[in-house]
Amino acid sequence: MADAPMKTLAVLGSTGSIGTNTLDVVRRNRHLYQVYALVAGHNVDTLCSQILEFRPKLAAVATSAGVARLSDCLTAAGLPRTDWPQLGWGDAARVEAVRAVEVDTVISAIVGVAGLEATYEAVCLGKRVGLANKEVLVSGGALVMEAARRHGVELLPVDSEHNGAHQCLRAGNREQVAKLILTASGGPFRNTPANELAFVTPAQALNHPTWKMGNRITIDCATLMNKGFEVIEACWLFDFAPSQVEVVVHPQSSVHAMIEYTDGSVLAQICATDMRMPIQYALTYPDRAEAPVPKINWAEARKWEFMPPDFEKFPLLKLAYQCQEAGGSATCTLNAADEIAVEAFLEGRIGYLAIAEIVQETLSRIPSRTPRTVGDILEIDRESREMARVLVSGSSDQPGSALDSGIVTA
Repeated sequence: MADAPMKTLAVLGSTGSIGTNTLDVVRRNRHLYQVYALVAGHNVDTLCSQILEFRPKLAAVATSAGVARLSDCLTAAGLPRTDWPQLGWGDAARVEAVRAVEVDTVISAIVGVAGLEATYEAVCLGKRVGLANKEVLVSGGALVMEAARRHGVELLPVDSEHNGAHQCLRAGNREQVAKLILTASGGPFRNTPANELAFVTPAQALNHPTWKMGNRITIDCATLMNKGFEVIEACWLFDFAPSQVEVVVHPQSSVHAMIEYTDGSVLAQICATDMRMPIQYALTYPDRAEAPVPKINWAEARKWEFMPPDFEKFPLLKLAYQCQEAGGSATCTLNAADEIAVEAFLEGRIGYLAIAEIVQETLSRIPSRTPRTVGDILEIDRESREMARVLVSGSSDQPGSALDSGIVTA
């Protein structure tokens, strides 16, 4: 690896969990990676610190007000203006970051559809993409994967489960694969009786037993919606039918994915629960390098458990399978409605069980169609969010609906 050519990165979502871990990998391998662009949302203070350390040529935030705050931060830090990166904001700046001819590798880690346009642009330009943004494929899988095939781009998954699947699939003939098995920790409510879920609080739902993540993805892990998104993403990444992707609950989170071959053999990818492992794999593929993560100590006694998920207690997981099977824009609406419902739950405007109810009802009201462009996807996303907001704000005025009855039909 010492003789490998240096990679030049654009990190979309640099201040989030994946972004900061990516920069830690860069920090430990300065001879392999340099940072050209850092793209963040509203966390200006962290972005300012990253600029001071990595000295990118371009930095972007979500809003023009954020640019002003970032300018103030860089001034206060004493960085001469001659050393400042080019500053930008919004969709155009995100796209500009990946278009730069110097950039050969893009880490897509912006949460939500905000990362879709820039990631799609990177694919169309033939750049290597380390994909950690589920919404890119959940909302626009058909469009993005068609572009990847057209431009000869392999999307390298950064999510631990899909990264594990990618590693397992390298070991055998793809035509001999029977199914993919994704593991789930089960979240904080794995052992909570179903009749107690109506009373859980945001604080309880945010208490994930294994991973430290952002608020939305942590709530999605509590409902198993995140695992549903991973099923959808896996179908697109690896060309599986939904029926070929199985979810098993594995509380220890040591086995990240398994591939079962037609002869019954099962290969598993196992490593420490540290996101720097899949990030580095995506950056170095097809090579491997020493990673800054703890090794598994096989001299220690350990027990690993595997059990089926409870689809009745976690209806959003079942709904994800149904939406992927249905095709069209159903998965885009699924994602958009979930984001709005999770936001409302975190703000105390709806209860935990209402998250699934809002998503189900939104899907029943937004007709599915086939998006042809990124603009189509963003419009479907907008309509779905608008409907979900209406349902959140007026759920008590929806007689006879799933919201009114408290019954989820997924």
